[in-house]
Amino acid sequence: MLNTGTIIGFIAAFCTTASFLPQAIQTIRTKDTKGISLSMYSLFTFGTVLWLTFGIMSSNYPVAIANGITLLLALVILTYKIRYK
Repeated sequence: MLNTGTIIGFIAAFCTTASFLPQAIQTIRTKDTKGISLSMYSLFTFGTVLWLTFGIMSSNYPVAIANGITLLLALVILTYKIRYK
């Protein structure tokens, strides 16, 4: 059974991860990345890798799952930013 803290973690993880979906979808549809800073998104993506690593190493599943999904979305956006300058 999940404890209250883990449930809150999963809800928070869902909310923050879901917030990236509209940006990823818009970027894929339009290929427009003019408003996205390459240096900021590179740093954000690296930070997400570190959060994912932390979540895995500490067996913190809400953190690991959320950052795994966020990393995929961030990599899509970062790839489009680099590819469609």
